[in-house]
Amino acid sequence: MSWPAPPLKWTGHVGPVRCVSYAPNGYRIVTGSYDKTIRVWDAESGAVVGEALEGHNGAVSSVAYSPDERYIISGSDDETIRIWDAETGDTVGNPLEGHTGEVLSVAYSPDGSHIISGSSDRTIRIWNAETGVAVASLEGHTRTVSSVAYSPDGQHIISGSDDSTIRLWDAETGATVGKPLEGHTSSVSSVAYSPNGRYIISGSADRTIRIWDAETGAAVGDSLKGHTRTVSSVAYSPDGRHILSGSDDFTIRIWDAETCTAIGKPLNGHTWWVRSVAYSPDGRHIISGSEDRTIRIWDAVTGAAVGNPLEGYPSSLSSVAYSPDGWHVISGSSDRTIRIWGAETGAAVGNPLKGHTSSVSSVAYSPNGSHITSGSSDCTIRIWDAETGVAVGNPLKGHTNSVSSVAYSPDGQHIISGSSDCTIRIWDAETGATVGNPLEGHTSSVSSVAYSPDGRHIISGSDDSTIRIWDAETSAVVGDPLEGHTYCVRSVAYSPDGRRIISGSDDSTIRIWDAGTGAPVSEPLEGHTGRVSSVAYSPDGRHIISGSEDRTIRIWDAKTGAEVGNALEGHTDSVSSVAYSRDGRRIISGSEDCTIRIWDAETGAAVSNPFSGATPDLNGWVRESEGGLLYWVTQDCRAGLYSPALLTIPLASCNRSISLDFNDFAFGTSWTEIFSDGFS
Repeated sequence: MSWPAPPLKWTGHVGPVRCVSYAPNGYRIVTGSYDKTIRVWDAESGAVVGEALEGHNGAVSSVAYSPDERYIISGSDDETIRIWDAETGDTVGNPLEGHTGEVLSVAYSPDGSHIISGSSDRTIRIWNAETGVAVASLEGHTRTVSSVAYSPDGQHIISGSDDSTIRLWDAETGATVGKPLEGHTSSVSSVAYSPNGRYIISGSADRTIRIWDAETGAAVGDSLKGHTRTVSSVAYSPDGRHILSGSDDFTIRIWDAETCTAIGKPLNGHTWWVRSVAYSPDGRHIISGSEDRTIRIWDAVTGAAVGNPLEGYPSSLSSVAYSPDGWHVISGSSDRTIRIWGAETGAAVGNPLKGHTSSVSSVAYSPNGSHITSGSSDCTIRIWDAETGVAVGNPLKGHTNSVSSVAYSPDGQHIISGSSDCTIRIWDAETGATVGNPLEGHTSSVSSVAYSPDGRHIISGSDDSTIRIWDAETSAVVGDPLEGHTYCVRSVAYSPDGRRIISGSDDSTIRIWDAGTGAPVSEPLEGHTGRVSSVAYSPDGRHIISGSEDRTIRIWDAKTGAEVGNALEGHTDSVSSVAYSRDGRRIISGSEDCTIRIWDAETGAAVSNPFSGATPDLNGWVRESEGGLLYWVTQDCRAGLYSPALLTIPLASCNRSISLDFNDFAFGTSWTEIFSDGFS
């Protein structure tokens, strides 16, 4: 598997970038900065994913993903470690406190059960990743501990220090293993294990990189020399053949791990100290973070900068849904807005619905199509007038964490919501009042909720890997949890006849369950190579669709579980939401590539170009990509525009539209290129 080539340079932090790290699957990058924030980026497009993670009161020195990619940890100059939900950006639990100096390095154990941290208080601490409790404090260094890492098998810990030494520790007992590794003549700023665990590399303020035998502690070969200032970060390539180093001399260097010789010329481009470097999981790319406030991407083979500078940040789509009459599509986005689109034209209808103060994670139409409900990371649910886009009443408040899923009851009288606070709540759709007590039972975030077709039951899927069934009237749990998935359940849905339940999970499978007994009906549906984020039944119940982090949509035979046709491909990032049109002829998909796509449900062919956000500005002017004025649209015709070349304008007086072909249109000074000499 290979990962896509991202843009050359990313900007977004308002302070120097101090640390960078790839997610294990290679599709996300996390960065920490002196601006006290953590940012998550799409490794392909360079788009910022969600809002900046804020909470630290000092510079962020180190960041890392958990092995299962569910969490991000960060160490800060504020002397704390924080754990974040990688999907929502919410903090998980309280800060890990205990260090009495800046936390300069953090890392997960290979199995994700523990976290280690190195600090200017001269200690390394081991923490239980689930409870946040400190397990041990490793003491021995005489100065600041600047870097820590686990061995690939999780049995040992290494640490580098300003006392110029590297130490090895037993990860279970905390005891030192052998003598300190000595050879550097100045502070050790970075340490790392080789992928096979046989070697250790270290970078130092003495401007060199050294290789050590992990078992004996002996130096292997000569030190790697070439940098003219402090070597601040080192890393092995995934195959262990190369070593990467970043330096205060503004450059990145690649070295042959066997011969200890430099490969090619230094990678130049940063205008200030390079603080952190890392390889992509497939080894094809290198990422670097610098005091110049940018993140850069490089081709690991040629050393060339990859792509063009990133300009502007699109916003990923988290949820899509059809209106009951099939004429419109709604979408929720990380840009905090809900948008309405023409299902046939792809045109944006009206202005975005604004009111949420954080990412919109879920959207749904009322059964009669008159209202829209939305759930957000701001912990609230909002109700909107589907025709005017105006908010109806006040936000529905009660959840104490992000709202990840919302749905209407079949009769439209109630709304249900699932939240990262581990509960489901029922609301009166007319008054906004809560109905009864929260539904409690899940032990982790509730990712998805749905009503049964008769409205008598509610199902919920959770990060605790289970599905639960609830009595919609009494709020009581019905039967035991449905167990079988090995990771978080991201999406649940009922079959149209209410006899079956389907679920999609981070374990890359879809499961079908008997709604009456809770028993699995068949073997898991396998085919996706990434998390399954959304599932849905066709209106006739014959097919199931699923959207995945592997960027595809798949169609399955609901009776046999066999895949129908080829995967639907076209999205360039994770597919976060899928749905059928009411007549079953169309499928819509929303993706983190910031587009919505419509597909023919029978052939799997794309029906239209991806929806974009081209709309008139607030004054009615339509502009080209550089901002130049094209023409003005009257108020009654501003229902939306479809770009780039063919613009469709709905007519207010009838159910028709006019299409303007702009393929040969000239604007600005370009009109002189088609001006006829014979015309005056």
